[in-house]
Amino acid sequence: MRTLARSFYARDTVQVARDLLGKIVQHGDTSGRIVETEAYLGTDDAAAHSAAGITSRTRVLFGPPGHAYVYLSYGIHSCLNVVAEPEGTAGGVLIRALEPIDGIKEMRRRRGVRKTGELCNGPGKLTRAMGITLAHNGVDVTRGPILVLDDKYRGFEIAASRRIGISKSQELLLRFCVVG
Repeated sequence: MRTLARSFYARDTVQVARDLLGKIVQHGDTSGRIVETEAYLGTDDAAAHSAAGITSRTRVLFGPPGHAYVYLSYGIHSCLNVVAEPEGTAGGVLIRALEPIDGIKEMRRRRGVRKTGELCNGPGKLTRAMGITLAHNGVDVTRGPILVLDDKYRGFEIAASRRIGISKSQELLLRFCVVG
């Protein structure tokens, strides 16, 4: 499998969110197939962290595409986003769920969960299972230590729905998942 090129991310955020489905996130000995994403559209999206402009927290979102934006949700859960759009324009794709592939034993240990289907079925769950923390904010996902790989997985249907877990711009159909 090859690492996705930076040009993959330097495009429209919604298209990147859709195209990330089926790709592989790898960190250390763990990996999983992306089965759910959520797009955040920069300064024009009230639900996006970048809506207020560049801050010390959001600087990564305005930087080069193909970097990780990792933030803490509810003061508890790390959430992994990938920066989209050309540099200077904010856009991010939240990785909402993965289908575990490698390192499942380690994922179970980190999460304290036995059922494979419950290891990475939420943004905070998948980061804990894969050992992704705030220390990974800003890392280049085209170079590591977190990588997004293309294994040419195709032939699935994509469903779009409203974003969840937010209070602003909920009506936008910017959540995407692999059907089934």
